[in-house]
Amino acid sequence: MPQAKAAKAQPEAQDPVKVDPKHYKVELENRQVRVLRINYGPREKSVMHGHPATVAVFLTEGRARFTFPDGKTEDRSWTAGQSLFIPAENHLPENLSDKPIDLVLIELKP
Repeated sequence: MPQAKAAKAQPEAQDPVKVDPKHYKVELENRQVRVLRINYGPREKSVMHGHPATVAVFLTEGRARFTFPDGKTEDRSWTAGQSLFIPAENHLPENLSDKPIDLVLIELKP
């Protein structure tokens, strides 16, 4: 039965490090966490990918648009030094600013 359930499950989210290595670099990984360094240049856009629950630490202020698999979008902004908990999600981010975005993302492992 688990096979039938797996067949109906949505495909696993694409790993951002694999599908967008220009913007995502692994800084540290162990059994508990994976720490990513993320950098987007002005107006740069990624591809659809996913993250488990994360803690984001923003090194620069920024504003980005997130497009979700269902086509809906959400604009988000933050300040330099701000930290946020973000539940697991799949998205395609786009830097809406004329300045680079730099952050550290701590992905929490189950």
